[in-house]
Amino acid sequence: MLVTEFSTEGLSAEDQLECWLDLMDQDLVPTRVRSTSGAGFPASTRTVTWDGMQVAQMTYPSLHVQRAPKLIRRSDPEAYQVNVVLDGAGAVLQDGKEATMGAGDLSVFNTSRPFEGWRTCGPADRTITVQISRSLLPLPAKTIDRLTGTTFGARHGMGAVFARWSSDLITRATEFTAADTSTLTSVTVDLLSAVLAAHSDTADTLDPESRRQALRLQINDYIEHRLGDPTLTPTTIAAAHHISLRTLQKLFAADGTTPAAWIRLHRLERCRRDLADPRLRGRPIQSIAARWGFTDPAHFSRVFRRAFEASPSDYRHHALLREQTS
Repeated sequence: MLVTEFSTEGLSAEDQLECWLDLMDQDLVPTRVRSTSGAGFPASTRTVTWDGMQVAQMTYPSLHVQRAPKLIRRSDPEAYQVNVVLDGAGAVLQDGKEATMGAGDLSVFNTSRPFEGWRTCGPADRTITVQISRSLLPLPAKTIDRLTGTTFGARHGMGAVFARWSSDLITRATEFTAADTSTLTSVTVDLLSAVLAAHSDTADTLDPESRRQALRLQINDYIEHRLGDPTLTPTTIAAAHHISLRTLQKLFAADGTTPAAWIRLHRLERCRRDLADPRLRGRPIQSIAARWGFTDPAHFSRVFRRAFEASPSDYRHHALLREQTS
């Protein structure tokens, strides 16, 4: 997989937009762009590319963009693009339908058909674009095409999971290797398919493994954002996702664990991270434990020692000592 970064900083105002267009033509699809925010085009991007997929986080000024039939004839990857708006606002118009988006929304469009769009944003406002080959998606093309020009929420549910996954792909891009690409493709496809299927009449056409993977990722995301809640239990998780406790347990058993063990492990990892953080050296261990859902200090000490072969205080002492001497 390839990770690239580009910025128009340092280029003359006259060259900025032209160089940006050259890059977008190469990495995504040819378009015509008109800046609506004055002279120059200060922009930057970080892009991760592997077989059939590109994920890019970009910042750029307010603009109007158009992809006309002539540009489609010139080059078409036969893909879908998903735009996730992290800041600012925008819209995409395709096939007579308009998706108007604010921060926390996403939309999808087909690169093989004309579209136009616009973004109103500040210099640091971000958007994520995921371009995925149509051949990778299990849903029928006619089903997805009916959803172009539709706004999907990316603050809750599967939309939020997809948005956070895409953001994490960018943030952790250099941690992945070529051996990870198959898994990255599978997870991205499953999540996007789940987002789209939930807004169509084809949710049942997803294969069982895709549905399982998408549900598991949604549950993981739910847990991650509630680790500090001491009332978080397998029962409350199952109820929140409208599944039985047995179904939840089977989901985790497929990965060789249990819901309770997964919660405990991730809480312990958060505690270990905080104990090793020199900025938190003055915070009591009991306070750190409580922050991540451990309300019984004795129980926390036992499970921490069992997991990391050291008491919380010893672990903190040695971690901070290593930080001082490094």
